[in-house]
Amino acid sequence: MDLILASTSRYRQQLLNRLAIPFRCEAPEVDETPLPGEEPAALASRLALAKAHAIAARFPEALVLGSDQVASIDGDCIGKPGGHDAAAAQLRASSGRLVSFYTAVALVNRGQELALTRLVPFAVEFRPLAEAEIQSYLHREQPYDCAGSFKCEGLGISLFQRMAGDDPTSLEGLPLIATSALLRQAGVPCP
Repeated sequence: MDLILASTSRYRQQLLNRLAIPFRCEAPEVDETPLPGEEPAALASRLALAKAHAIAARFPEALVLGSDQVASIDGDCIGKPGGHDAAAAQLRASSGRLVSFYTAVALVNRGQELALTRLVPFAVEFRPLAEAEIQSYLHREQPYDCAGSFKCEGLGISLFQRMAGDDPTSLEGLPLIATSALLRQAGVPCP
């Protein structure tokens, strides 16, 4: 069966490649604006499912995998910074604090009336960061397209003092343990 990743994220593509399952990518066009009063975990789940449904509407016989990640500090969502100044502000706000990440994955097949979702929470406690460390890190790794302004698979790991969660790949944007389980549940052999 055709597997489609409802994403153009190179990070999610790299992660899904690790499962050695053939897939292709399609860009979902989904409004990612939070609903009034929507909690970060609910937002991530809703958007993962919406992305998968958007592509499944175009390819009803395919299995479509959607994912979304929302980061928050004290329940307030923080997104992708998009540039240096916003990233520096995010890292200043994260310094010495616990940041929660909610990564949701959804698997949809319209032909089989299948819609499965999983939410994978993960927490990162940042060590206290000096301004010079923030600037040095941002100039070296430029994580401007990453929620929370870091790449844990790279130099960003040095910004933390503790991580807590069941699946570290959720922090990169696609929880592979949950993804593998959903694929197996849908009948896709997943080593």
